[in-house]
Amino acid sequence: MNEKLSNAQRAKVLIEALPYIQRYNDKIVVIKYGGNAMINDELKRAVMGDIILLSLIGVKVVLVHGGGPEISETLAKMGKKSRFIDGLRVTDEETAQVVQMVLAGKISKNLVSLIGNMGGRAIGLSGIDGHMIEARKISDELGFVGEITDIDAQPILDVLDKGYIPVISTVGCDREGNCYNINADTAASRIAGTLKAESFISMTDIAGILRDKDDPATLISVVNVSEAPQLMREGLISGGMIPKVECCIEAIRRGVKRVFIIDGRVPHSILIETLTDEGIGTMFV
Repeated sequence: MNEKLSNAQRAKVLIEALPYIQRYNDKIVVIKYGGNAMINDELKRAVMGDIILLSLIGVKVVLVHGGGPEISETLAKMGKKSRFIDGLRVTDEETAQVVQMVLAGKISKNLVSLIGNMGGRAIGLSGIDGHMIEARKISDELGFVGEITDIDAQPILDVLDKGYIPVISTVGCDREGNCYNINADTAASRIAGTLKAESFISMTDIAGILRDKDDPATLISVVNVSEAPQLMREGLISGGMIPKVECCIEAIRRGVKRVFIIDGRVPHSILIETLTDEGIGTMFV
């Protein structure tokens, strides 16, 4: 958009945002950050800018990030081939260490640094910190891939209370000290539910749920949780979208008020979804 807004149009945009700012003030919003928006530097800056702005107007933003492509890249440099079963990475002990290093080390610290450089305040947390994400092995076949048995939200609340944005990497642990690779969508959904968040926003590489997958104009803007099984049977929700939608439904069932799947490839999609009348993705109710 190159056209210049007049002062009157700028004022209209700000006034339109007012009820949303009031709705979200002092409320928790959990954002699952992944996909193309993590790889493209311009989009990454737009996402961090949105998060900082929301934080400055009094929204308690919790950022939960993935990092699958970077994990695969690091493993490839080590000569290890990535293998997946039903979308989950087969994780031996060495891979679990790499997952921890890439997510809780490189990606988390880079995001915290970027937020700081852009004028925000962030602190990186992993699911291991304070035993925040407790997990157990899903199956011997998947190795150190964890299913969540418990979430202790206190470390997140402590960071929010001090005015920082928690940046959470999704590794978990058990009582024996084993480290587990946790699916980021699942972790973000459970965290949102535990925090009874006002909203949970899942950033993806598609516009939302479409009646025709090749036509963004067929976006279904609102889906009732009870309609989702029928949409799956019709094939409108398929492949990699199924687990994402299941996570959204789980978040609603755990008490999250509003759940959105939005297109992370659109700059400032978070602000468009949270602070405008139009919105941009699919909302689950």
